[in-house]
Amino acid sequence: MKTLERISQFAGNTFALWVLVFAFLAFYAPSGFTWIAPHISLLLGIIMFGMGLTLSANDFKEVLKRPKDVAIGVLGQFLIMPALAFLLAKGLQLPPEIAVGVILVGCCPGGTSSNVMTFLAKGDVPLSVTITSCTTILAPIVTPALILLLASEWIPVDPSSLLISIVQIVIVPIVLGVVVKKLFNKQAQASVKVLPLISIIAIVAIVTAVVSVNQQNIAKTGLLIFAVVILHNVLGYLIGYLFGKLFKMDLSKKKAVAIEVGMQNSGLGAALAAAHFSPLSAVPSAIFSVWHNISGPILATIFNRMKDEKATTAATGKTISK
Repeated sequence: MKTLERISQFAGNTFALWVLVFAFLAFYAPSGFTWIAPHISLLLGIIMFGMGLTLSANDFKEVLKRPKDVAIGVLGQFLIMPALAFLLAKGLQLPPEIAVGVILVGCCPGGTSSNVMTFLAKGDVPLSVTITSCTTILAPIVTPALILLLASEWIPVDPSSLLISIVQIVIVPIVLGVVVKKLFNKQAQASVKVLPLISIIAIVAIVTAVVSVNQQNIAKTGLLIFAVVILHNVLGYLIGYLFGKLFKMDLSKKKAVAIEVGMQNSGLGAALAAAHFSPLSAVPSAIFSVWHNISGPILATIFNRMKDEKATTAATGKTISK
């Protein structure tokens, strides 16, 4: 188990590298990875099951302790990224399948890696975890509604089938994880340390599956999609931070909200695209998976060096008074 823990820690520290390496492999040798595509939903289910194993009642206590902070984060998540996706799709006149793919990833809940990035950024981790948990639980209702509202201009949308899919590949595995943790707490606690390795393998597999199936489409439109994804993600961080500032949050909370808004559950976007739309519409989610695991650590490093002006001023005042 200790060996697996070390491997898991190493994989977590080099996550972005593995995503990039296998994305390139899938692009240049697609035939070796296309067999994974039919299993995207299962892979995401495994990730969500792992999330369920880590959830506890404490993750939702923050809702009662500080409902305003949680509400700001949840509202920011489901307002900023979907709106940005729609504006980018319209403003850049994206082809229908790519537009739908960008909107899909924009309407997804927060990604679980946002909690790690918030920790590295010295942000408010309990708030980050609670926002991720709440947006994930709300996703079966909110995500289909947003996709219907924003994407139906380009393609027919069946919100009921999207709801069923999200319940099957997100909510059911999370509930199973919570139940397993309740019944077999000791074993579940022991397995938590290797969960990052399982999640990394699953996410890398999802990315390689989407890239391999769409190799020719990516060769034609990859630069466009990559540019849109980078713009979407970076603007999400920036506006998320300003959104927290608008509500006069302290620095640690602003960091958490910015990261929560900018980092998406892109695996869900890929799964929904593959199941309900077209292979090409899954590409923005796959590229988002690659990119936000590069941008996340960069932003966390920048945030880590930022100091709260109020705290610095207060400390300076105390020093002077002495």
